Amino acid sequence: MNKKRGILLACSLLLALLTAGCGRGSDNAGGIKTVHIYQFKVEISEALASLKTEFEKEHPDIRLEIQSVGGGSDYGASLRAKFSSGDEPDIFTIGGNNERDMWLEYLEDLSGEAWAKDVKPLAAEQMTVDGKLYGMPMNLEGYGFIYNKDLFKQAGITGKPLTLAALREAAEKLKAAGITPFANGYQEWFVLGNHNVNVAFAQQPDPEAFIAGLTDGSKSFAGDPVFSKWIDLLDLTVEYGNKNPLSTDYNTQVTMVASGEAAMMQQGNWTQGQIDGIDPDLNLGILPMPIDDTPEDNDKLYVGVPSNWVVNKFSPVKEDAKLFLDWLVTSETGKQYITKEFQFIPALDSIKGSEEDLGALGAEVLDYTDKDQALTWNWSRLPNGMPQELSSSIQGYLGGKLPKEGMLKEFQINWDNLSVQ
Repeated sequence: MNKKRGILLACSLLLALLTAGCGRGSDNAGGIKTVHIYQFKVEISEALASLKTEFEKEHPDIRLEIQSVGGGSDYGASLRAKFSSGDEPDIFTIGGNNERDMWLEYLEDLSGEAWAKDVKPLAAEQMTVDGKLYGMPMNLEGYGFIYNKDLFKQAGITGKPLTLAALREAAEKLKAAGITPFANGYQEWFVLGNHNVNVAFAQQPDPEAFIAGLTDGSKSFAGDPVFSKWIDLLDLTVEYGNKNPLSTDYNTQVTMVASGEAAMMQQGNWTQGQIDGIDPDLNLGILPMPIDDTPEDNDKLYVGVPSNWVVNKFSPVKEDAKLFLDWLVTSETGKQYITKEFQFIPALDSIKGSEEDLGALGAEVLDYTDKDQALTWNWSRLPNGMPQELSSSIQGYLGGKLPKEGMLKEFQINWDNLSVQ
């Protein structure tokens, strides 16, 4: 674990650890127990309120208190503050890998829960330590190049471009038809530092080993063939993209595609609702992001888990908390909320979602996942702060301030600095 971060977390959570056995308890008069839930997906807060009512009807001895913090608020900081004050929740949400490790001493082992066997392997891996599962994945999300099928047809493009050469040919046809091929929202750090450069990590033969090698010095960004190929793809999107990509934000990017101004954008199924709000009849799909001319290696999307439900192992009502999570993914009511109300791509094989429920983009991500054509999200494995530094260097390259070699050199310098903090 990052030593500096580990010390800070230990200090901020010391009070919670000392008082864990006598936390706020959740036993109320009359035998009603309260399970306090703290989560960051504010977009499902209204649906969660309805779900709470349904659960409490079936379990009159349990009350759910749900607090949603996100949007413009710093969920991570507020969660640490709750633990340091002794006001720790019984259920909360965290990311996997590095964030899992930060909170591991507070996490209940959920390996023995009935639903654990149904978690998709891709979703289980990021919350598993020494064979033990410490979280329930909320959902899956996936990204690639979202594209307008009708604009492709208008430009005479037949079939999915699964190679870099085919993608260039498609971009040429779109440009000739007067259509902007790519809407690039490269003002946003996460578009570049999380999602775009993840292509180069995920396409490694062993992403986890490559990341470890960057830290121990056995691997480097400079001279790595996969990173070189990734830069070719990045260059192509700019060559055939909108003007001023470094000052184009997320909302502008999505609007360009939703309004038919651009044919493609690097984004994920989470944009479905925003696109539908502009044009619900848009004929959309998701393309892979090819880095070379080997179609079988490129025909994959990047799929991961944005957040996980976890149970505070020091909670006096942890059995009731686990009961709620079990109900959420095994009852027909809970399953319907996951797919129809939350519009989540289910991360458990026991929950099915239709295109009507998930939207065209979500259904396509699920199809790629079920066919084992999904590559990993790796930004949660990187040193703390590294995605932002990667984005800054990429923006410097795209803005002409850094040559290709200079960008890769900055990657390495920042990695070396951040990995020892």
